[in-house]
Amino acid sequence: MVAVVALLSLTDAYEDNCSPFHEIYADGEDLCNRMFGEAFQMVESDENGYTMWFFDESNPNDAVTDAIWGAGKADDIDECHLNYYHKEVPSPEGDDFSECHPWKQNSCCQQENVPSAEHLRTMYGPGYEWDRCGPMTPACSRFFVQEACFYECEPNAGLWRKYNDSHVDHTDYNEWEISGMPIKRSYCDAWFTACRNDYFCTTGNFFSCEAQYWANLAANTTENITIIEENITIIESDDDDYPWVIIVVLSIVGVLFVCTMIFMISREKQGNPMFSPLVHENLTQRSPGNTEMGTTAE
Repeated sequence: MVAVVALLSLTDAYEDNCSPFHEIYADGEDLCNRMFGEAFQMVESDENGYTMWFFDESNPNDAVTDAIWGAGKADDIDECHLNYYHKEVPSPEGDDFSECHPWKQNSCCQQENVPSAEHLRTMYGPGYEWDRCGPMTPACSRFFVQEACFYECEPNAGLWRKYNDSHVDHTDYNEWEISGMPIKRSYCDAWFTACRNDYFCTTGNFFSCEAQYWANLAANTTENITIIEENITIIESDDDDYPWVIIVVLSIVGVLFVCTMIFMISREKQGNPMFSPLVHENLTQRSPGNTEMGTTAE
């Protein structure tokens, strides 16, 4: 029983600090401005604010780009600018392009990288799932899918990359991070309303929540090892149950091995292997082990 409890504890979501959205964020503006670091900034004007989802055949974000950057700017975008799962050049997708369908006519993502909501939820590895505080309502979860599609597929997003080619010598230079991209109020408010009573990491920042995940994981693993060691001590003190001692000890050792392997594999998937030098750019990035959408383009 102890072994089972230890294993179940290890495979938890590792969130010990969760709160409902309405306690984390004051309103839609606070949500958009804070959830992804500096990536997005809510604006009052729809004319100067992008939307993360649309149903028109033409992308309404192109008009926003023209309003901000000058007429014809959207038509001149011939590079995706962001670098991780993105294409080099925006282009149409096929008829099987369904999850992020608004961008079918012109997209910086390709079907194999955005095939489903579940893939988008897990594509950047452990710690970046948006529902680590428990299942979300479909309406709330859908906004996270929309944001993920927006970051991966929207050609205009690359215009807001935090560092351009003139910053290559900057110590924090990267090609994935966006900063200050304006999002219209109506979208931010709708997101807040949809998620009002759902739970999220209390810090309210997607990327600090990811760091907390790994801190909780390490602490939880240590705690499980302590529990196992204590129970081994208790079992060893009972000579009358010697046959059971062997069975239980072997079971615990097996579970401990599994726990250790899960932890190591999780670190590998995140891009932080335990037995090789850690090349950890700026953990607010969106990549198979490094993501940030906010000040991340992400």
